[in-house]
Amino acid sequence: MRLTDLQIKKLRAPERGQKTYFDEALRGFGVRVSQGGAKSFVVMFGEDRRLKTIGRYPDIGLAEARIEAKRFQADAALSEPVAASTIPDIAFLEARERFLRDSERRTKPRTSQEYRRLLERHFAFDKQLAQIRRADVMRVVETLGATPSEQRHAFVAIRTMMNWCFKHGLIESSPVPPLTYGAPTRSRYLSDAELAAVWRRAAEFGPPFGTIVKLLILTGQRRGEIAGLRRGWIADGCVTFPEGFTKNSREHRLPLGPMTQEIVGGVDGGGDLLFPARGGTEGPFNGWSKAKRQFDKPLRIAPYTLHDLRRTFASNLARLGTPIHVTERLLNHVSGTLSGVAAVYNRHSYADEMRAAIEAYERHLNEIIAAHPG
Repeated sequence: MRLTDLQIKKLRAPERGQKTYFDEALRGFGVRVSQGGAKSFVVMFGEDRRLKTIGRYPDIGLAEARIEAKRFQADAALSEPVAASTIPDIAFLEARERFLRDSERRTKPRTSQEYRRLLERHFAFDKQLAQIRRADVMRVVETLGATPSEQRHAFVAIRTMMNWCFKHGLIESSPVPPLTYGAPTRSRYLSDAELAAVWRRAAEFGPPFGTIVKLLILTGQRRGEIAGLRRGWIADGCVTFPEGFTKNSREHRLPLGPMTQEIVGGVDGGGDLLFPARGGTEGPFNGWSKAKRQFDKPLRIAPYTLHDLRRTFASNLARLGTPIHVTERLLNHVSGTLSGVAAVYNRHSYADEMRAAIEAYERHLNEIIAAHPG
């Protein structure tokens, strides 16, 4: 089949194991669906037809995944075993700089900047590249155990660099284990101090991006849902996202707490869109990458994504004792405690419970901000 976003959304999970659906438009590229419903982009390479995972859908989009698959297939085709006699004698620091310069040309600025920060901060081996052993790398990684997120990102950075060095014939093999380290990447949530720092930065940064970040913290909604907010959807202390707009295409009625209502009411502009794209009012705000880079510059916290604010919202609701089914309603999750037959027969809106949870959360957020003044 020729993969499209609509087809990917419709792919059903197998009863057991995993099933891969390959794309007719790009040979060797496809989507692997697991028994639990998770969907990941994969690319096939090599004579033994190995599969490499590119990323989880929808964290990475179809178009971006195709580009990554083509790039990987090209790299794999060019990667040939290098004879030992051709391996250059190069210092680790020189190899690091070569990798970083190449990264600046190939990757997004945010990515290359993060590689440079992590590698220069944590990996400064004063020896030849070929002398670096797995124990050297893991000794550094283990020292970062007190900051799991930083530890995980540092491990990924040095693994990426060493794989690059192998592909470019600078070493015979990578000394970094071909495995993930620590908690999964998608488990990041912000501590109270980090959340307060992001909130203060949002107030300082101002609209539209700073205001959007505040609303992400306050509501736990997805960034596209907040960026696409319209005044006509807001009434009686609630916002009603219409059918077809949200990720699951279902109408979602969300109560707004006092803080959220004050922020929404203070957004300038007379158009229906609260956050129109720069230079016009036809579409919502879309300058995510540039704005996030500028926003994060003065922050002294581990890397995070805007989606991590949604996870942080849910985690704080759990701390407050909010029942999971109420949290799921606030997040507009289709699956969970109320799905299948239970969802069909339980038509209670949980509006009162949702509003109580939102108001308790806003009070809790105010306490967090007051306890961490910066």
